[in-house]
Amino acid sequence: MFHNAAAFPFVGGRVSVDFTATYGLRWRDPGVERIPAPADLARWFTEAGLTDTTVPVSTPTLRGARELREALYRLMRGRVFGEPPDRRAVDVVNRWAAKAPPAIRLTADGAATRLVEPTAGALLALVARDGVDLLGGSHAGRLRECSSDTCTLLYLDTSRAGSRRWCAMAVCGSRDKMTRYRRRAAGR
Repeated sequence: MFHNAAAFPFVGGRVSVDFTATYGLRWRDPGVERIPAPADLARWFTEAGLTDTTVPVSTPTLRGARELREALYRLMRGRVFGEPPDRRAVDVVNRWAAKAPPAIRLTADGAATRLVEPTAGALLALVARDGVDLLGGSHAGRLRECSSDTCTLLYLDTSRAGSRRWCAMAVCGSRDKMTRYRRRAAGR
């Protein structure tokens, strides 16, 4: 599922963490670029639930989005492994977070909010602000990297015990359990 270049994994638990997954299989060289074109970033915005309309994305905005993604990834992964924050990554995230986020409004039924005519830059500002909120908040210690040897996805561990090991049990967790079962069965 996550090895498909066109599929966006949404297992991170936060929009900023999910955004880091738009580049996958980081252990390979090269990895899998899931937003190779501006239209792919526009599709991610929609699939992430940030907007229900197709937002125009320019090539320079796509380049900036990738820079933001990599800065968020470096900061989040650094947090997972107890490394000091990368100053350049902090500057990139702060620059995006300082931009105006999209406007919101109540829907006609008054029960929900929805983004009103957002721009790609405003949606990226929203992603950056979510990253700032996560990294600077009480949940930062719950950031994890998948325990699978072939997965580098990050996720927010919201389990009560804080002991979740995989980005998704249905994919990496099941694969790991099957591998361990086969090893035990072969040893008998």
